[in-house]
Amino acid sequence: MIAWSRMKTLLTGCALILAANAVALLGVAHNRSDADSSLRLNQRELRAPYAWRATSENSGISLTLHWQMPMAKEGDTRYGNPAWLDETKLAALGFRLPAQDGAAAAKQRSKAVLLVLELDGPARELALQRLRQRKTNEEALLAANPGKKEFENRAKLAQNRLAQEENGNSRLYLIDAGLDHGTLRTQYPDRARYAIIRGTVRPSVVKRDNDERLIGTVGSLSSRQINVPREFQHVLSKRPEAERQPGNPQYQFEVAFGQRLEPWIVSAMASP
Repeated sequence: MIAWSRMKTLLTGCALILAANAVALLGVAHNRSDADSSLRLNQRELRAPYAWRATSENSGISLTLHWQMPMAKEGDTRYGNPAWLDETKLAALGFRLPAQDGAAAAKQRSKAVLLVLELDGPARELALQRLRQRKTNEEALLAANPGKKEFENRAKLAQNRLAQEENGNSRLYLIDAGLDHGTLRTQYPDRARYAIIRGTVRPSVVKRDNDERLIGTVGSLSSRQINVPREFQHVLSKRPEAERQPGNPQYQFEVAFGQRLEPWIVSAMASP
């Protein structure tokens, strides 16, 4: 009886494992049955782990999805509170916003929402325009104050920030949030430029010059880690240093976002 009981427990455990695996495989199959969007991304958006080398012994590798937010008019912070996530948007996302009580609103828990990622579109162009204008302004100040270290440093910083945005930073910008997929897809119909992904947002209070302002903060994006199938890992092999030029892609992948808005790599393109 004891042996039979143990056998029964073992069989039950195996059946549960098989059932869980079957559910997971069905979920993957459903997600990949029809892509909601498909974006061509390179090393600016898909970052490989530090010092990773593609070798025959390395069968598992994941790339991290990198993105940034539209810069506010008063600054150029690339990671933080997006300018569009204001009180009006927070209310539309279902947050309670008590009048004259931002602290109470900020105590609410994060809410699961749908987030819109834009690839190399108007948001990035606006960021580039502002950085170019800042570079022009700083160079004018330097010309009016020749030989002054402060203005030399400011001009150099503006130039470096512009160069980094042009050649290094992610071209993916987080531009909107909503609760209904159909509504967002109607607003952003280009499936080769706009991906919809799951994430969270929450209210927060920013204090600036003795003034409190209620804004929204993006807490997380789902599926930031994207597995690279073994057949595509060859494109991650290190290139000779002489062939690496700023702005040139070191590797490119076609990344699809499926029915469950989870990404996977469809194809790989060798560097030009």
